[in-house]
Amino acid sequence: MRVWLKHHALSAVLLTAFVVFVVGQAFAGWQVRNEDLLTAGLPADTFWHYLGTGHFGEALFENWESEFLQMGAYVLLTAFLVQRGSPESKPLEQDDRAEDDPDNAGADSPAWSKTRGWRQWFYRNSLSLGLFGFFVLSFAGHLLAGTAEYNEQQALEQGAAPIGIWQFFGSADFWFQSMQNWQSEFLAVAALVLLSIVLRQHGSPQSKPVKAPHTQTGAE
Repeated sequence: MRVWLKHHALSAVLLTAFVVFVVGQAFAGWQVRNEDLLTAGLPADTFWHYLGTGHFGEALFENWESEFLQMGAYVLLTAFLVQRGSPESKPLEQDDRAEDDPDNAGADSPAWSKTRGWRQWFYRNSLSLGLFGFFVLSFAGHLLAGTAEYNEQQALEQGAAPIGIWQFFGSADFWFQSMQNWQSEFLAVAALVLLSIVLRQHGSPQSKPVKAPHTQTGAE
């Protein structure tokens, strides 16, 4: 177990932090929702009922959506674009690495990396496709949960009739929620790309070596 934890420490810590914070979000959101319900003269929700509400789902998927968009776009853009001096960029004159050539595949290379046709294309792009796939699922979850939450709030405040998913999709409210997160994600990535040109973090693969010149592009 000790060896396993050492070899998987990064993912173990990240996923543990995710569980801790999503549970914390759920309990805090539950309290916020119940305060709103009591103010409106309605009975409070149980915690388990709250987890199925638009209030919780909208907040959860809205953030997941922006994170997967950020990472998917980052992976795809770094395949084509470079930034001089940043370790987040591939070297300025590098197109494909020798390891990316299927003719250079070794015996232990993944099977689909050595094939031709659609399987190879899919595998060569599977990381960005996977991330964008999670983005699409999160976007759909945000849309569905957001519609439910919007209708509940409108009913509580104004007694308005519910609207459909596509009506909410075309509303300023939905796009305000999405873009307020999207812009922050791209700002954070741009900050990492630019700050890593002149700043260092000893021991991190996201940083150039401490003594590397500012003009060195790519982490070596």
